Amino acid sequence: MAVGELDRAMQFLAKLPGLGPRSARRAILHLMKRRDSLMLPLAEALAAAARSVRPCTTCGNLDTVDPCGICSDPRRDPQAICVVEDVADVWALERAVAFKGRYHVIGGVLSALDGIGPGDLNVDGLVLRAADPAVNEVILAMNATVDGQTTAHYLADRLASTGVKVSRLAHGVPVGGELDYLDDGTLAQALRARQAL
Repeated sequence: MAVGELDRAMQFLAKLPGLGPRSARRAILHLMKRRDSLMLPLAEALAAAARSVRPCTTCGNLDTVDPCGICSDPRRDPQAICVVEDVADVWALERAVAFKGRYHVIGGVLSALDGIGPGDLNVDGLVLRAADPAVNEVILAMNATVDGQTTAHYLADRLASTGVKVSRLAHGVPVGGELDYLDDGTLAQALRARQAL
């Protein structure tokens, strides 16, 4: 049984998404076996990130500079803003290398159960950015959950006064997906969002 500092480290690791007490214990043991090559460099990297990484005051992305590298990149299209729930969504879209505009992280979704209302999200900043004459389109890239779709409808209502085009990501059959393996909700959404060929 671990005691003291190891137990404390396991308790912190167990709070991370996807890790429970058993996974945290395995991770700590793995790190301890590789103290010099893995544990100490990881601790230094985490400390450096804690000191220097901050949210971008323009979009909410994380970076060591403000505005972030995406907001300050002159090659990015200033006409399109993609709205996401969390920084992880920015990173996922960047991995896809499919979007060349800018982002806006609202910091979550509306959720009555969790007590998250419009004032808890960065909606006012989005409306202000969308009112810029250089912006032509706002793409709502919310997750296909009830809260995500509720948030998307709320944002569309708030953005109506700006006159900007508001669109959302397509939902439905994934590339390579087989109809027999898809859930009913995905199939229903795919039929509703069908397009002419």
